[in-house]
Amino acid sequence: MMTRRDLFRLPSMALGAAALSQLMAEDQTPGVLPHFPPTAKRVIYMFQHGAPSQLDMFDYKPGLANRRGEDLPDSIRQGQRLTGMTAFQSKFPTAPSLFQFAQHGQSGLWLSELLPHTAKIADDICLIRSLHTEAINHDPAVTFFQTGFQLAGRPSIGSWVSYGLGSENKDLPAFVVMVSQGVGNTQALADRQWSSGFMPTQHQGVKFRSGADPVLYLSNPDGYEDAARRRFLDDLGRLNTMRATAGDPDPDIAARIGQYEMAYRMQHSVPELTDLSKEPESTFELYGPDSRIPGTYAANCILARRMAERGVRFVQLFHRGWDAHANLPKEIRGQCGQTDQPSAALVLDLKRRGLLEDTLVVWGGEFGRTVYSQGVLTDTNYGRDHHPRCFSLWMAGGGIKPGISYGETDDFGYNVVKDPVEVHDLHATMLKCLGIDHTRLTYKYQGRHYKLTDVRGNLVNGVLG
Repeated sequence: MMTRRDLFRLPSMALGAAALSQLMAEDQTPGVLPHFPPTAKRVIYMFQHGAPSQLDMFDYKPGLANRRGEDLPDSIRQGQRLTGMTAFQSKFPTAPSLFQFAQHGQSGLWLSELLPHTAKIADDICLIRSLHTEAINHDPAVTFFQTGFQLAGRPSIGSWVSYGLGSENKDLPAFVVMVSQGVGNTQALADRQWSSGFMPTQHQGVKFRSGADPVLYLSNPDGYEDAARRRFLDDLGRLNTMRATAGDPDPDIAARIGQYEMAYRMQHSVPELTDLSKEPESTFELYGPDSRIPGTYAANCILARRMAERGVRFVQLFHRGWDAHANLPKEIRGQCGQTDQPSAALVLDLKRRGLLEDTLVVWGGEFGRTVYSQGVLTDTNYGRDHHPRCFSLWMAGGGIKPGISYGETDDFGYNVVKDPVEVHDLHATMLKCLGIDHTRLTYKYQGRHYKLTDVRGNLVNGVLG
């Protein structure tokens, strides 16, 4: 007796097996990409982990100065759920920002004094003031922004882009992640935030670290020469190929073979990429004093530009320290001091090199901050709790309309009153810039065709150029 599995093992059935393999592969591919002409080839996403305060940076509310210390009206709060950190406050005193705002550029974009360098690129960015999200705590909120779902286990947005478009450089990963530490209160950041979920692991984000060994387990041990590594990988590849073609094929084997080969190529490409010694002095002056220190946000911004030049498809920078529940004025000064100049420098650097027009740059966190003070409100100090109902994010390049603000919030900066944008809308719009129809980029898992935007998501046409 012969099973169907035995039948496909026969050499005479090689053509049939190949056809079956092709059909299986087609079931897991997103179709012909791009779906339409892209305006961006790559993405640099500067994720500000911990949630920056939109009221102190982007969303100017001059009328709050006359309401200082007043309890936030119930008609504005509308019974919004609260975190455990402010749920038992007897009052919710309105806390206007201590920072001055001014208009900048020909666009007249209102920005805080905390952002003098971002002010210089006011005519290059699109500021969305009407984002809202479902999650009110950090981990599910970050997970929602990364995967389109609040529970862990689905592919991150970088993995979706890697799966859909691949890399332009065979010697570097399609999806790279770098993490920097800020001066403010820090929340935990799990590596699963750049996981490929149920997709093959070749699409997960590769984390680059500072120091002599940017990628863990990439370098050869002492005394182990490159030629020996090559022979080892060739032999291992033959063994894996035999296993992959014997009987029931396991797609993870092919992914593992590809990862071994990528790691070998990265032994040569990564040292060149991360060596900033040949960057001119003008680069470090542009990105600021921290840019010479490996692992800082400024240094990572330079590396992001170098990755864009080399065809890395999706670069994500996570900068921690924005969780300002207390002592916000001091903490936000420190955070902006670390991020304002490098963020603006990256846009300027890409622009002068002709890369901004096909690079989508995104800057923002997982939710916003409340207009009422968490804890005691004083003349010089206040804190702000988590606020998912409205917050700000900016984008630049890659087909985004420059020099505009989109969406509006109420006089308290508490609710969206015009042009709301939810997380799935942002994802759909980012994919559109890359030439991808978010409704057609799917991956079949356990019998269901999953999408980054799930059953939601509408294009934000007002921000597209």
